[in-house]
Amino acid sequence: MGDYVVHVQHGIAKYRGLKRLVVQDFESDYLILEFSGGDTLYVPLDRLNQVQRYSGAESHVPRLDRLGGTSWAKTTARVKKDIEEMAHELIDLYANRELVKRNAYGTSTTLYHEFEAAFEYEETPDQLKAIEDIGRDMEATRPMDRLICGDVGYGKTEVAMRAAFKAVEHDRQVAVLVPTTLLAHQHYENFSERFAPFPMRVALLSRFQSPRETKAILKDTAAGTIDVVIGTHRLLQKDVAFRQLGLVIIDEEQWFGVKHKERLKQLRTQVDVLTLTATPIPRTLQMAMSSVRDLSIIDTPRRPVGDQNRGDPVQ
Repeated sequence: MGDYVVHVQHGIAKYRGLKRLVVQDFESDYLILEFSGGDTLYVPLDRLNQVQRYSGAESHVPRLDRLGGTSWAKTTARVKKDIEEMAHELIDLYANRELVKRNAYGTSTTLYHEFEAAFEYEETPDQLKAIEDIGRDMEATRPMDRLICGDVGYGKTEVAMRAAFKAVEHDRQVAVLVPTTLLAHQHYENFSERFAPFPMRVALLSRFQSPRETKAILKDTAAGTIDVVIGTHRLLQKDVAFRQLGLVIIDEEQWFGVKHKERLKQLRTQVDVLTLTATPIPRTLQMAMSSVRDLSIIDTPRRPVGDQNRGDPVQ
C-alpha cells in the first residue's frame, strides 16, 4: 500500500488498498487510488487491467495526476508523438543501413593473434562470445551496429580494442568517442599500452592540448598517419577529417547531447559502430532486444591469468 500506480485513463496515482463496497445492490472489492488533491477513484476488480504498477527511474518520485485533469492526456499525446517520430527515424536509419555495403574484413591474421596473446587476463566466456560476434559483424558486408553491455571492470574495453585492431589491420581508422575528458585520457592510456608493441599509432584529441598540438593531430588524422583517435565530442566537429574512417567506438552514448547523437545517427549509415555501456537507457536496450541493434552482454568479471581458481579479488 502506498505504491505508485498508473491508471490508463487518468494517470499516476497512489494505491491505498482494497475496500469492499456495495454499488447498485452489488457487493464487490475495489482498488482505492488516490490522485493529486486527495481525489479518490474506486476501481472494480473486473477492471484491474486498467491499472499497472508505476515503473520509473530508481529513487524518482513521480508527480500525481489530477483526477479529471488534462496533464495525463497531454503526457500520453506527447509520448505517442515521440514514439511515432522514433519509429520513422529508425525506419529511415536502418533502411539506409541495409542499402549500404562495404568491403568485408578478412579473417584473423597472425598479427591479430599476437595481439590477442598479449592480453594479460584470461578472457571470460562472455568476452569471447562478444569478440566472436564482432568478428562475424566485421566480416560481413553490412556495417556493424552492435551494443556491448557489461558492468565496469568486466572487459568491454578489451573487446573494443580487438575490434579496433582488426579495423586498423585492414587500413581503416578508428575513432573512440567518450563523454568526458578524464575518460578520454584513461582510454588513451589503455589503448597506447596495448598497441605499443605493434606498428599502429594512437592519438588523443583533448581540450587540454595546445592549439599547435591539436592542429598537428588533425593534420595527421586527415592524412591517415594516425590509426586510432580518442576524444570527446570534439571528434564530431567539422574540422575533424579522416582519410578512411572505418570504425567508431562510443562509450556511454546516453551522455552525449541531442546534436551529437544526430551526428552519430549519420555515422551509423556509413561506418561500423560499436557502443559500450554499463547502464543502457531503456530506448537503447529496447532497440537491442527488438533486434534493431545487435547486442552482446558481458556479465562475468575477469581475473588475471592463473588466478581463476583462487579467491583473489576481481582485477
